[in-house]
Amino acid sequence: MKAPVHIAVTGAAGQISYALIFRLIAGDLLGAEQPIVLRLLDVPEAMRGLNGVMMELADCATPVLNDVIISSDPKVAFDGAELAFLIGAKPRTHGMERQDLLIVNAGIFSEQGRALNEVAQRSIKVLVVGNPANTNALIAMNNARDLPTQAFSAMTRLDHNRALSQLAQKCRCPVTEVKKIIIWGNHSATQFPDLYHATVKGRPAMELVDPQWYVDDFIPTIQKRGATVIEARGKSSAASAAHAAIDHMRSWVLGTPADDWVSMGVSSDGSYGIAEGIVFSFPVTVVDGRYRIVSGININELSAERLQLTEKELLTEREMVNHLL
Repeated sequence: MKAPVHIAVTGAAGQISYALIFRLIAGDLLGAEQPIVLRLLDVPEAMRGLNGVMMELADCATPVLNDVIISSDPKVAFDGAELAFLIGAKPRTHGMERQDLLIVNAGIFSEQGRALNEVAQRSIKVLVVGNPANTNALIAMNNARDLPTQAFSAMTRLDHNRALSQLAQKCRCPVTEVKKIIIWGNHSATQFPDLYHATVKGRPAMELVDPQWYVDDFIPTIQKRGATVIEARGKSSAASAAHAAIDHMRSWVLGTPADDWVSMGVSSDGSYGIAEGIVFSFPVTVVDGRYRIVSGININELSAERLQLTEKELLTEREMVNHLL
């Protein structure tokens, strides 16, 4: 029997984690032959609900699940973890400014970064989902000094998946026919969903769609999709976010196809003129568990303007939490 993989999930009593955890024990990430240990973290007030989740996990009687550990202590939850989904974050409430949200969550992710640094496996892969995801990833990474920057990424796969779906619907084709979409920048309304390099059935996407539709409809639809879901559903995206988290981690662990790339928020190395010291979404390929930013992509004038806008927002966010970096 294979040794179990230890997977940490924070905010484990929340709705995204609830949608994620049962996908994990079904083998949707690592396969039905790979046993796992779930290490679930949440605040002390959530422990009663988390005990209920643990009961449900037991009731599934899945052979994939080797053990479940629940805790409100990050050092317990991250002990020996090989994969981590950092989902738990304080949501933005009415009247709260973005700066307030950043500061509140900065404390959470700095503590978790230090705990990961102390007890997690050195080869761990940490996916930050909790918003503001890019800057939370930056905080956690900077507080885990002994872990490589390659150990951290922020999730823009949900935006990537949304873009895939919207373009496929427009072109009336399966999403499998759409390749090389890019989400640049921040997981926010400043992100730039780029179709200039995308293909549909091997043809350039921009030959198949109206450029005005792209600028006036497609881009704002992807940028504002989260708010649109909240307006329609009364709650933020949960199942689609959990699905994207699995997609992101699967690509990171198992690799990307030879003819495609994915979008990941990663530590900027200066590619495409983006400032170092921020977590920025780039197109990446993954081989043997290591991501590489795709090089040599032509950036036109509109793209350059959009990249600068989202970079500026991330630099502003970094200034707000600079004391914790």
